[in-house]
Amino acid sequence: MKKRIYQTEGHLIDSGVFSLILNTILNESGDYQIIRFNVGKHPGEPSFLEFAVLSDTEGLLQHIGSRLTQFGAFEKEVPSAVLIETDKDRHVPQTFYSTTNHRTEVFYMGQWFEVAEQRMDAAITYRDQRFSCVKLRDIKKGDQVICGSDSIRVYPPFIEQRSEFAFMANEVSSERSGRVAVERVAKELTKVREHDGKVVVVCGPVVVHTGGADALASIVRNGFIQGFLGGNAVAVHDLEYRFFGTSLGVDLKSGVVAEHGHNHHMKAINKIYGCGSIRDAIDEGVLTEGLMFEVERAGIPYCLAGSIRDDGPLPETVNDMIEAQSQYAEIIKDADMIIMLSSMLHSIGTGNMTPSWVKTICVDINPAVVTKLSDRGSGQAIGIVSDVGLFLRDLERELEG
Repeated sequence: MKKRIYQTEGHLIDSGVFSLILNTILNESGDYQIIRFNVGKHPGEPSFLEFAVLSDTEGLLQHIGSRLTQFGAFEKEVPSAVLIETDKDRHVPQTFYSTTNHRTEVFYMGQWFEVAEQRMDAAITYRDQRFSCVKLRDIKKGDQVICGSDSIRVYPPFIEQRSEFAFMANEVSSERSGRVAVERVAKELTKVREHDGKVVVVCGPVVVHTGGADALASIVRNGFIQGFLGGNAVAVHDLEYRFFGTSLGVDLKSGVVAEHGHNHHMKAINKIYGCGSIRDAIDEGVLTEGLMFEVERAGIPYCLAGSIRDDGPLPETVNDMIEAQSQYAEIIKDADMIIMLSSMLHSIGTGNMTPSWVKTICVDINPAVVTKLSDRGSGQAIGIVSDVGLFLRDLERELEG
């Protein structure tokens, strides 16, 4: 029998990772031997596992090893990273290592280096004695790029069952208590604010349509939000509501379609262009309240990413998609928590550039949105199935209380 020695560390029992490792080996027709297992004696102490994987063939052994990396298991004896120089801009060797959104380390020249700018679907470059995730479009000719995965350690986030944020067991269910979810999110927001942390909101226009914009504006005003991401539509409909009392032409107080309401959003856009920008509209006293008013007044960074569907768009909308991605990535940098509110497109886009250790909450009336987000790699996203307007109004009351 051929053998390779692996090690892993973390909350292996509480998270179920210990069982997953052993079951994966057996399901792939391999065998194992436990060499050493030091179990953490209290919640803050991780466990350490060293084990051997046994197989009849080297090919199967290698296949099993590739499966174990998703659980944070790595070989005890690791070769130094293979670096290959790129031959042109935006092109890397076909054997390049494509990253996950989990914390990653590289073994090189006898020591481990943590990879910076962690995100999924990137290459790892070595520049100025530093390993970093770099998108293919940003690769330059002559960059040193890691090829192969033998020198890579990946650390997936282990679920902390004793955490105050314990409802982050990321199954999606409409039967979960919305009240409990609101209380936990409010508690986490308060904790982050007390420690001068960073919370970023990803927002869709449904927040305005469902009457949640005033509540979110209040949450921004009270200093709980440090970054705002969305599209042209969320800003347009918030402005429509402030100027005409409607969203998509529907009066938000009576629920009745307003006369000529179909053109209110275009008139709102035109009004902003008459001033020059949202900021100018505030300075001139034309815009005196609302979600975008509070975002501008708070001075928090924001980006409105354009799309082919946009009317207008507003002067602030970023129509270059590469530039919008860059601004999104900069705004979520060092975030402690991201709250995604009824926007599948922008939520998935943000999730693709978010490290897996960032607490991520996705609120949507449709459970499939959270499932899609998770399927695309953002496995840390926790789904709260709720009308987003009701959720935000409850959250506002909980934070004020």
